[in-house]
Amino acid sequence: MSWTDERVELLRKLWLDGLSASQIAHELANGITRNAVIGKVHRLGLSGRVKSAAPASSRPRPKTMRPAHMRASGLSMRGNTALALKPQMLEAPQPIEEIVIPISEMVTIMELKESMCRWPVGDPTSAEFRFCGAKKAAIGTGPYCPYHSRIAYQPLQERRRDRERERRMQKLA
Repeated sequence: MSWTDERVELLRKLWLDGLSASQIAHELANGITRNAVIGKVHRLGLSGRVKSAAPASSRPRPKTMRPAHMRASGLSMRGNTALALKPQMLEAPQPIEEIVIPISEMVTIMELKESMCRWPVGDPTSAEFRFCGAKKAAIGTGPYCPYHSRIAYQPLQERRRDRERERRMQKLA
């Protein structure tokens, strides 16, 4: 495969007529690939093209449905805002009410049983370190009581929202 002067001229003509690189490669044939056409167009510095008035196919195209956020707005959907969503108000997370664990319920590691909450309370290096010891919700639901489960296992959406809030706060600081 070589680019003769005749092939280069034909390439320029077909490119400016609006043919695609695949169509041009098919016209030129003899070992010229779509990628070879694209490379040559780039090296020649050809950029401007004439847009054809009618689609290449005589068959009418089916109408495609755009997402509602793209249909309603008359704004340009290009660049880094192309996939931007409308801001939505999120409801504030429900505060988890604080519970007070009676000292009598808290247990040491030696007193801990399978049915007890394993939430650590206090400093592990101190002699007063204990575990919650409250009754777990059900066997097989995790190591914590219902209260500590809500703290330990947050839904993914809430974690993402919290991370985004932290990032915004860091940018402001």
